[in-house]
Amino acid sequence: MTKRTRRTFTPEFKQQMVNLYQSGKPRKDIIQEYELTPSALDKWIKQSQISGSFKEKDNRTPEEQELIQLRKELKHLRMENDIFKASRADNGTKVNVIKSNQHRYSISAMCSVLQLPRATYYYEVKQRQTNDDKIVPLIQEIFRKSRNNYGTRKIKVELKKQGYIVSRRRIGRIMKQQGLVSTYTVAQFKPHKTTCNEAPIANELDRNFQQEQACAVVVSDLTYVRVENRWHYVCLLVDLFSREIIGYSAGPSKDAKLVWRAFASVKQPLDRIKLFHTDRGNEFKNKLIDEALETFHIKRSLSAKGCPYDNAVAEATYKIFKTEFVRHYHFESLEDLRVQLADYVHWYNHIRIHGTLGYMSPVQYKRADLKKVV
Repeated sequence: MTKRTRRTFTPEFKQQMVNLYQSGKPRKDIIQEYELTPSALDKWIKQSQISGSFKEKDNRTPEEQELIQLRKELKHLRMENDIFKASRADNGTKVNVIKSNQHRYSISAMCSVLQLPRATYYYEVKQRQTNDDKIVPLIQEIFRKSRNNYGTRKIKVELKKQGYIVSRRRIGRIMKQQGLVSTYTVAQFKPHKTTCNEAPIANELDRNFQQEQACAVVVSDLTYVRVENRWHYVCLLVDLFSREIIGYSAGPSKDAKLVWRAFASVKQPLDRIKLFHTDRGNEFKNKLIDEALETFHIKRSLSAKGCPYDNAVAEATYKIFKTEFVRHYHFESLEDLRVQLADYVHWYNHIRIHGTLGYMSPVQYKRADLKKVV
């Protein structure tokens, strides 16, 4: 069934139909010959009798005119109330307000209330569109290089490094338009509880997470990773000074050997480490670990029982690790996990910017500190 095209009629045609009716031509014949609807012809006849005009506004009653005027005034008042706060804002804010409300009010009316020339509004909109054409590919490239991890805050920093000052709101709008969804929108899940290390070792770190010397204090924890059809585990050693992952290991068992292999992977001399802080997991309670720490004169520190905040940096690092890395790979074997892990740690240390480091990577932060010393 084809959709009927809406017909339009000139005032001359309408008057001609009224004249035919007034001359005595039967109503049904006029409707049939000229393919009109009965309601349309009746309306034209009534309009001709009342005002002699076929315009809607000329045929309204005073009450209808007053009601329409009141509705216009009410809509205008609502518009003024909605956008009043922006009346003294800068042009950029006014443009944003108009764009946000253009589905509710006319652009000309809002420009009038906000005292913004319409030419200025359309110019700003055109300029933003032109700028977006430049910014969009840059945001896409930054997002891709971040391995789909960066949100608006870090993308803003990276754009600034390239000479572009862009608001987070605008970046968020472009990301939404381009379908760029950060991995941090994925729901998190809690790890399983393990038995507690009851060793009488105090919390020597005492949540002093801001350190002034590289490798002086190292924190650690373990997490689980799915490899094919069974769980494997990863241990990371994090330097509190630069948040750099200085050591790591992966294996099929959650035990002290996994921690020991992480220490073995550290490239710096181990005697630089003064304090090693972990939670009270039993994997850190082992003669092998104790002997290694004693050999290099590394002091132990344990979180209070059931208090993850005492090891907050390690917890935060593992949240990043799970969100940015673990959830986006299917590991076919332990060797595959180790290869991908090494690649991620390199990216994390050398490329990924950190908010707590002034939006520098851990390696950049460490090098900047060395320059200060020199």
